[in-house]
Amino acid sequence: MSTTMPEEIFEKYPSLKKFKDEGYSEWKGGRERALLAYIKQHSEFAQMHDSPSKVLKAMDDFASQEDFLINIGSDKGRIVADLLTENKPKVLVELGGYVGYSAILFADQMRRSAGTDRPPRLWSLEFEPEFAAIAKELIAIAGLTEVVTVVTGPADESLRNLKADGELEHIDFLFIDHVEDLYEQDLKVCEELGLLKTGSVVVADNVVRPGAPKYREYVRGHPGLRSWGVRGLIMPGELEDELEVSEML
Repeated sequence: MSTTMPEEIFEKYPSLKKFKDEGYSEWKGGRERALLAYIKQHSEFAQMHDSPSKVLKAMDDFASQEDFLINIGSDKGRIVADLLTENKPKVLVELGGYVGYSAILFADQMRRSAGTDRPPRLWSLEFEPEFAAIAKELIAIAGLTEVVTVVTGPADESLRNLKADGELEHIDFLFIDHVEDLYEQDLKVCEELGLLKTGSVVVADNVVRPGAPKYREYVRGHPGLRSWGVRGLIMPGELEDELEVSEML
């Protein structure tokens, strides 16, 4: 994220002031543990139990006021939530769960759309054990453990293991938000395993910032996919980015 942002942005989102520091990293450094502590010590912590919206609000507040988080954020999250409402997937897999923001947002929307039907399934694949553990705690606070299963390890290995164990037979909605250089590789793993069917939707975050040009070239040249970009904002900070949305034909 650029540090040449106008001063009013820093006033609106105090956490971004840290980007002025040379060598500042956008993730790790203890902020993820600090987020969990912030939520547990929050004055409204009791009200957050079984309330995904309150947990997400607290996470957004931490990201804007305390320290930046590499979550999908409220703006792009709303775009994906709208796609979930439209497509009503029963099985969602996300590659890159981080601390659980997207899993909570998506699982809540999926559960709402499912109505009285059998609860949907969301598999959240996260490489870092520490982040996966934090995500599990926050997902439990939000009351979504019945919907979300967090799996720790490299995404490609986790996909193969879930398929081999009979846990995952197909993917209705795939959300890709981990290392941009792995987007194409891991989409190809899903194809190889036969997890994507006609009508499956694939959404990739951060295809402009920091960018996934090889992935975008792959999906837009894929004869079995119809792909397009949707503009969204990186929050906090309001920097423009795009989601790449693809539909299996």
